[in-house]
Amino acid sequence: MTKTIVLKLDAMAHGGEALGRYDDQVIFVPYTIPGEEVRAEIVEDHERYARARLLEVLTPSPARVEPPCPFFGQARCGGCQWQHIDTPVQAPMKGLVTFDQLKRIGHFPDPPVFEPLPDETGWAYRNHALFRTDPQGRLGFLSAGSHSIYPIDDCLIVHPLLSSLLQSLDMTYPELEWLEMRVGAATGDLMLLLQAKEEESPSLEVDFPVSIVQIRHDDAIAPLIGLDYIIERVHDRDFRISATSFFQVNSAQAAQLVSIVLGALDLDGNACVLDAYCGVGLFTAFIAEEVAHVIGIEANPPAIIDARHNLSNFDNVTLLAGPVEELLPEVTETLDAMVVDPPRSGLAPEMVDAIAAQEPRQVVYVSCDPATLARDCRRLVRQGYNLEWIQPVDLFPQTYHIENIALLVR
Repeated sequence: MTKTIVLKLDAMAHGGEALGRYDDQVIFVPYTIPGEEVRAEIVEDHERYARARLLEVLTPSPARVEPPCPFFGQARCGGCQWQHIDTPVQAPMKGLVTFDQLKRIGHFPDPPVFEPLPDETGWAYRNHALFRTDPQGRLGFLSAGSHSIYPIDDCLIVHPLLSSLLQSLDMTYPELEWLEMRVGAATGDLMLLLQAKEEESPSLEVDFPVSIVQIRHDDAIAPLIGLDYIIERVHDRDFRISATSFFQVNSAQAAQLVSIVLGALDLDGNACVLDAYCGVGLFTAFIAEEVAHVIGIEANPPAIIDARHNLSNFDNVTLLAGPVEELLPEVTETLDAMVVDPPRSGLAPEMVDAIAAQEPRQVVYVSCDPATLARDCRRLVRQGYNLEWIQPVDLFPQTYHIENIALLVR
């Protein structure tokens, strides 16, 4: 038997759901906003918390808006979680989530979180998007709260060139498993990546400039049409990005990240900096312009090949290929500073130990998850660092995701 409750929502949780309390239980309700009173149905009940499905908004927040996307909402596309929240309100709300995570998980009594930097438009920013196929072969995104595919024919948060590419596809390919689109927002370079159940190359025809790459099940890359990389431009510098190399999803805000990282590093021309998880060399390139030596470490083979290309004009850059936690202890240079941009899972405990053993005066931590950032900042503080500040940057409008840059000083 289902249970329906009336609930006043108090705060936004990391993960995009607002929460309230009912009978000493924390209740999480997606598609709601703190301050609202709602009627909701319990769908997942635990001893200390529960999750509920929104039935009706009884008292709406002034920040509530009508979502412009017809695919947004419960049991629909799960790509966005916050289209019901007015865009100018989203970045400050993410700042509060970051503050809460640093306080609860990091145990910082008054976390030094700056005002978040918003995306200026809030729409049409994604430079890549991954589509999967439903049983009928239609392209779509994962549905909210499930592993089923919700078919879509347009997406309001992808770059306009990707939106045009999606709508121009005329494809009959039953063997297709997934399709990824990439664009250089500043250059207009377009790429399609695809993976199929059978690895025989498909028959393709294109009537506009786009590269097409097949990704084999062993991760081998097979170019079908054009090149196996795109070029993106950040702060007037070109970066080659191969088909399976990571790059920030919001190119304009990636430039903002670079500026913040450079501003955080208090260095002179004689400094040595290590860029951990350096990817294609986005931060490395701009740091190399200002210091004597930069060491970049990256485990992804295509990304390190891109980095070697992107940084080939520097004679003060050393690139190391392999897991950061294994290679960092082998670095013998005296490090003045370290930049770390780990995956969502954050820093492994042995990585924190390796940072502390190297004793860089500054650690600039670029994070896409405030929970793991909070955990790792506390670990670094135990190793002798002070948390100076955290700057949230909204790279992902209409979603709950938030990028943060933290400065820690020994």
